[in-house]
Amino acid sequence: MKPPFPCAQRSSRVSPNSDKMFIDKELSWLSFNERVLQEACDSEVPLVERVRFLGIFSSNMDEFFRVRVAQVRRSIMLSSLQDGRSNSRHLMAKIQTRVLALQERFDSIYTELMRELIRRNILLINEGQLSDFHSQWLRVYFRDHLKRHIAPLIIGNNRSMVKHLTDNATYLAVCLHSKDRRQYALVEVPTKNVPRFVELPTGKPMSKKYLILLDNIIRHCLDDLLSPFFEYESIDAYSMKLTRDAEFDIADELDQSQLEKMTRGLKQRLTAEPVRLVYDRQMPEHMLAMIKEQLGISSTECLVPGGRYHSFKDFIAFPNPGRKYLENAKLPALDSAGFQRCSNSFDAIARGDIMLNYPYHKFSHFTEMVRQAAYDPAVKFIKINLYRVAKKSRVMHSLMDAVKNGKQVTAVIELRARFDEEHNIEWTRILAEAGVKVHHGIPSLKVHSKLCLIGREEQGETRLYCHIGSGNFNEGTAKVYTDLSLFTANQEIAREVEQVFDLIEHPYRRDNFQHLLVSPFDARQKLTALIDREILNARCGGKAAITLKLNNLVDEQLINKLYEASMAGVGVKLIIRGMCSLVPQIPGISDNIQVISIVDRFLEHSRVMVFHAGGENLVFLCSADWMSRNIDSRIEVSTPIYDPDLKQMIIDILQLQLGDNTKARIINQDQSNPYRGRGNKRKVRSQIAIHQYLSQYEKQAKARIKAEETSSEPKPNYPLLAAS
Repeated sequence: MKPPFPCAQRSSRVSPNSDKMFIDKELSWLSFNERVLQEACDSEVPLVERVRFLGIFSSNMDEFFRVRVAQVRRSIMLSSLQDGRSNSRHLMAKIQTRVLALQERFDSIYTELMRELIRRNILLINEGQLSDFHSQWLRVYFRDHLKRHIAPLIIGNNRSMVKHLTDNATYLAVCLHSKDRRQYALVEVPTKNVPRFVELPTGKPMSKKYLILLDNIIRHCLDDLLSPFFEYESIDAYSMKLTRDAEFDIADELDQSQLEKMTRGLKQRLTAEPVRLVYDRQMPEHMLAMIKEQLGISSTECLVPGGRYHSFKDFIAFPNPGRKYLENAKLPALDSAGFQRCSNSFDAIARGDIMLNYPYHKFSHFTEMVRQAAYDPAVKFIKINLYRVAKKSRVMHSLMDAVKNGKQVTAVIELRARFDEEHNIEWTRILAEAGVKVHHGIPSLKVHSKLCLIGREEQGETRLYCHIGSGNFNEGTAKVYTDLSLFTANQEIAREVEQVFDLIEHPYRRDNFQHLLVSPFDARQKLTALIDREILNARCGGKAAITLKLNNLVDEQLINKLYEASMAGVGVKLIIRGMCSLVPQIPGISDNIQVISIVDRFLEHSRVMVFHAGGENLVFLCSADWMSRNIDSRIEVSTPIYDPDLKQMIIDILQLQLGDNTKARIINQDQSNPYRGRGNKRKVRSQIAIHQYLSQYEKQAKARIKAEETSSEPKPNYPLLAAS
């Protein structure tokens, strides 16, 4: 099979004014989170779903401060040690202004949504709105279910508060007032083993539904908690939340394993530099001053005033005690006709490539393949990359079952998957104890590829079956993230997947990949060559086009290549969910570039590239975004799609997304996120349209399979491809 990559062409360089040609990725990220907030504003979104989008917005903002703002702060600190000049200070000021504006909008939307809930007889009340009946009921509930999880932290002269606060946890800052002194304490709102929302009893099925937050239950019962041990005349409580720097130093010590370094690094994160203090804007000055002193916060850049509740990420799981129409109707996950035609997953893949599109398709097709591999006598080995997995992962248990059945199992677990480090360390221990060969990749490179390789003995030879995808092997996220998975028995591609696993275990090797793009070894070179081919075709008067669907586009070298392509006349269409540093529609530079972003009920996570290539339509499924870290500092894999039907499926789905006039926002120069105008066109909501398209696709595939099975012609087998 002919490799899809052309030779690189000489091309002119774009030398734009960087201030106008690139949007700061941090500001672009805030623009993305504003699109999330737009969903909470959208009256066409079911009400409870709108409330949940507030939780998504808040969770996103927490991570933004832990990671991106922390990086800007480190840059400021570094510049102060050098010449004192820093563009990062200007960036931080812009971030602060934008964050405060978004917070004000958030508070306004929250107030409006609470009114909307009241109109539907759902009341989220606080401790000051309780009836006598509910007051007494909550005191019993607190005593029987909550008190055991709470231990106040008493603030004294000899205690450093900063060492003992949990990152991103919500606290009630409490002041006990007496005649001659103030006594301060912090009460952490528990997050485990207790519900965040409690529905209060009503006694009448059709009456109003009352919900109360855990924070407000604790406020209501503070006297029960503190009065047995402290004397005071009055008590005040105001919420706060501390966000720490999520990065941490890992010393490059050769005598320590990566696992030991990561374990120590997680401990360092517990006391990392504070980057944000969100506090109740009603908090009295004496309390805020005490907290700032205890935390060592002197800069106002760290301070974000807000309402009386700060763990809004909990609203992601906001319950629906009302009618069904208040939340999205579920879209039934689809079966794959390709897998259903055979009782054995490997027979199905051997008949032809299979593509799954989550969450529209069932993720269980993948877990079933691994389960079968665990006891299939023909299977000799399993290799898999693991970045983020579910807490109760069926995939992991199948790997352990495979070891029990004598299979050779290798799991490459990425310990540096941000915020999943502790989870992955624990899985490392469990798998290693079960006999799985656990590898942690290359110390200097994160392993972010989504690969699974299974070797079976067939007719005296080893035949390879592989999975290449854009998403993690995670049963939980597969229900809400849109991702693509390719299952193939193409031996040329499978052997190159095997080479990737060899590279991870033996990084001194250098292999030549004819089909795959593999970061950091050849992806930048091949991407540049693919863009250069389109530039050359456009300059020769032919049709030239590039369509990309990515989570993030911030790599300046590749953005410059897209600018160059636009100037040459290449039509560039981009679907970018998150950060986009490229500025579209700049006269003479990016006139031919259109960018949209889709935010809807599912998180757009799949990454796809399509190059016109003189009518050949080269289609790639990718694990990597176009970020410098993904191209140069991670193990990432992109694969060409060779099956004509699967290529057309991906192109059709991209066209549905490019035609979205309901949830698509236009990315423009001022980052204002306008919705795409619909005009007189019919309404297209791409995520719903994709489910309908795939449902019809699978029906037609089943009909074709049934026709094949009733035909007298021999059933086709997947060909072993000759070497290129």
